[in-house]
Amino acid sequence: MLFDRVREDNPDFHQKIIPISSELMQPGLAISPEDVQTLTSCINITVYIADYDVNSAVCLRRHALQLNVIATQQLLSLAQQMQHLQAFIHISTAYANCNRRHIDEVIYPPPVEPKKLIDSLEWMDDSIVRDITPRLIGDRPNTYTYTKALAECVVQQESGKLNIGIIRPSIVGASWQEPFPGWIDNFNGPSGVFIAPVFPEVIKQFEPLNASVKLTAKQRHMAGKGILRTMRASNDAVADLIPVDVVINLTLAAGWYTAVHRPKTALVYNCTTGGINPFHWGEIEHHVMSTFKRNPLEQAFRRPNANITSNYLINQMMRIFNRLHKAIGLLEYFSSQDWEWNSDNMNMLMSQLSTEDRKTFNFDVRQLNWPEYIENYCIGTKKLRNIRYTFNTVLLVFIWRVFIARSQMARNIWYFVVSLCFKFLSYFRASSTLTQ
Repeated sequence: MLFDRVREDNPDFHQKIIPISSELMQPGLAISPEDVQTLTSCINITVYIADYDVNSAVCLRRHALQLNVIATQQLLSLAQQMQHLQAFIHISTAYANCNRRHIDEVIYPPPVEPKKLIDSLEWMDDSIVRDITPRLIGDRPNTYTYTKALAECVVQQESGKLNIGIIRPSIVGASWQEPFPGWIDNFNGPSGVFIAPVFPEVIKQFEPLNASVKLTAKQRHMAGKGILRTMRASNDAVADLIPVDVVINLTLAAGWYTAVHRPKTALVYNCTTGGINPFHWGEIEHHVMSTFKRNPLEQAFRRPNANITSNYLINQMMRIFNRLHKAIGLLEYFSSQDWEWNSDNMNMLMSQLSTEDRKTFNFDVRQLNWPEYIENYCIGTKKLRNIRYTFNTVLLVFIWRVFIARSQMARNIWYFVVSLCFKFLSYFRASSTLTQ
């Protein structure tokens, strides 16, 4: 389904794709000499997307620096060897400079010289790195945004030798139009807010622990219904979601413009919606709830609700009971405040495209209909969840057929686990019935 439209236009498209084995954590990116020869002899445009997972970016681990900074350096070094390279496009984040309220399409001075930090970390053990992390990142929320700012500096240092463009997406969400409305491939970020369930009985048990913390009537009602989801956010804060296909279209257009027009300095594109077509977290809550009323989730204990609260203690209670709240919690810094984005370069690039190209590579977020987008987003999370259910079922059947069915001990363990799960589910279903 994902590549159906591509197959219609070009059935042999896969023959144009040549995979290259690489390991970003290794010197020289662990690319073989043969593949280096291939890359340096035929590449015209390079787009560097890989980065350190924001969900793990709590302390300044060497992995974050390796993937976001050192690997960028090494790829830039390789790019300088490419004989026919016309453009190098680096994917950053709109929040690389989130310690500023107004963010222009420029590369700001780095918080520290990247090379000095890399050299220093070589002799430090992990305990020292953990101790100095808060002082290093300063008023940034995590090491993801910190190392992305360093990476932009590294890219700028090479801009005199290469034609460079930098794309800064905000919170990347489900697709707007392509490959189809609402397509997603994970439950990270806002997707987890739309889909993740929380069991009410566990929430209720913690309410008496602190007499000063009480669930609101609405929260208690939602818990009684069976599912409650929370994220600490401001209803009036702008939810700067950007559809993934908008990011891709802008990246492709920026690659073309950089290669053809060869700007004298690296152009930065703030790929955001807040300053062009703002939508608020409170509005998202309303549309998510409305969508799941019309399109209820199958195999769920109850219809899920999205609940946004400004009460810090209540929010902290909720986070204890859902592993997806780890990812959701990382959004709190960005869902509780606003930024002002300059988008002059994105507007300039749009004006350079022909009418036909604007349709093909559409990144004009002024046309984005938010209620329709949120509905498609919710339906996309529902589809992805069902796909994962199906995959897990097939995997379990496969394991049973290949391994468990051949061993009496394995069968006994299997029956015990299934029985335990059944009792667990029966308990929650019975408890849910009693609360009605």
